[in-house]
Amino acid sequence: MAIPAPNAIAWYDEHSTAQSELYEAVDPSQLRAWLIDLLPEAPALLLDVGAGSGRDAAWLASLGHDVVAVEPSAAMRTEAMERHRDANVWWLDDSLPGLSDTLKQGLAFDVILLCAVWQHVAPTDRARAMRKLISLLRPGGMLAITLRHGPADSERGMHPVSLAEVERLARGYGGSVALTVPMADQQGRTDIIWTGVAIRLPDDGTDALPLLRHIILNDQKASTYKLGLLRALCRAADSQSGLAQDRGEDAVAVPLGLVALNWLRLYLPLIEARLPQAPRNEGPDGLWFAGPGFRALLDGAVARLDIRVGAQFGAPAAPIVRDALQEAADLIARMPATYITYPNGGPILPAIRKRAPTNLASFSVDEAFLAGFGSLEVPRTLWRALERFAVWVEPALIAEWSRLMRAYAMAQGRTLDESRLAAAMTWSDPTRDVTLPRERALELMTEGVSLRCVWSGRPLDAQTLDIDHCFPWSAWPCDDLWNLLPAHPIVNQRLKRDRLPSDSLLRSASDAIGRWWTSAYLSDPILRGRFVNEAHASLPGLARGAEAPSVDELLDAVRIQRLRLRHDQQVTEWAP
Repeated sequence: MAIPAPNAIAWYDEHSTAQSELYEAVDPSQLRAWLIDLLPEAPALLLDVGAGSGRDAAWLASLGHDVVAVEPSAAMRTEAMERHRDANVWWLDDSLPGLSDTLKQGLAFDVILLCAVWQHVAPTDRARAMRKLISLLRPGGMLAITLRHGPADSERGMHPVSLAEVERLARGYGGSVALTVPMADQQGRTDIIWTGVAIRLPDDGTDALPLLRHIILNDQKASTYKLGLLRALCRAADSQSGLAQDRGEDAVAVPLGLVALNWLRLYLPLIEARLPQAPRNEGPDGLWFAGPGFRALLDGAVARLDIRVGAQFGAPAAPIVRDALQEAADLIARMPATYITYPNGGPILPAIRKRAPTNLASFSVDEAFLAGFGSLEVPRTLWRALERFAVWVEPALIAEWSRLMRAYAMAQGRTLDESRLAAAMTWSDPTRDVTLPRERALELMTEGVSLRCVWSGRPLDAQTLDIDHCFPWSAWPCDDLWNLLPAHPIVNQRLKRDRLPSDSLLRSASDAIGRWWTSAYLSDPILRGRFVNEAHASLPGLARGAEAPSVDELLDAVRIQRLRLRHDQQVTEWAP
């Protein structure tokens, strides 16, 4: 159960086998019959909070849904994973009211279930719990709760519940009760009855999208800086969200150096094309972030595509990149982060500015380095909206940014070349480059290591070696080392192509993928650091710690990212 009280978790740990037997004896299709007609068409993404023995999670997975199951009792989780080892379920150790690890996954759910759980949430924690649950729902999603009425079991940390309280809390966070159903107790207890409650979220439920629309379209702008900051954040939320850290209950902290890095990548091609970023601007003059570091980058001292998470810089590039990032970070904190405000005047994106060390002869662009410039505090609702909807928000930013530049140019008596403008506004990812993993694979072959296609198991040699993007480049351009895998050309070019591996395929290939990661990257003292830094940046489900993540932890994070791509971008699956 999702129980905050340690003594209650201890009770379920102690009685896990007996409780699991009780739960598994009940047919979930009958117990949840009231929900059947409310469930979306499969495959949808569902969250089972307080999943217990895994009975409901496995049943929902058998209907074709992808299910994430949360259970804080280690013994109950073990029982569930053993009983339902073949079910398409992802297990998390998490609990209400915070659900902090669940939130870090960056997933948006079509349905959330709390079956026989709400009574375990202390009344003082219920407002917080409801807020967290609603924030995890996709627009139009449903929260299904069963309420237990009857004598409380104090050993299990139970509290009285009421339908009126649930309705009030749901309304307070943008939801509405769509259905209530009285139910008898399935274990035959006459002194206990239940109420099923279905809560609908009619829209995004957070006001994040209207707020974004206001900033993009209506907010006064003396330059393109506000749009630049939002687009830099959009890029971070889409492909670098693993670097965001919790900042209290309602915000995340994004490294200011990461925002500055994306800022440089956005503005360099625009300034090279002499596209105006303010009414009287042309070129770098008059732009407050275009100091010596930025101008050196503009002159080609460092290729802008080399400025990325995981990159390493030594002399003479290191001080140039560091100075350019500091110039951008200072400008972001001073101007757009200060002047993007709520209607009451308070900043939406408050910045904490730091001075990064100036005496770095070399550095790796990792989380610690980027955090050395400070942080940007982003409301959690806004961050989650960017994570979910970046693919739609970014085009709106590009359109408004382009409109502003045209207006500035017209006031200057200039007409912009539309093809040049479009090219400069296109985010430049590194060219689809598999050179490094190919070279590593060939090196391993010369050392006598036997390589096989991770998907088919076919043996590979120098003539049959292809490097496949696990998550297709067409859907999510990512040349991170963890995403590049050895494959047979027939599999890569004909069978898999631009499709997402199914979860069952990913699980069956996990040993082969782990062996490749270990031999190609993790055993190499130089590539290991880059591999880990890239994984931390782009895989939001990856836990942090002093130790490098294990292969199993990496694979779990990859499976979660696969879910995000499948459900947020509807990428077609490949399941041979």
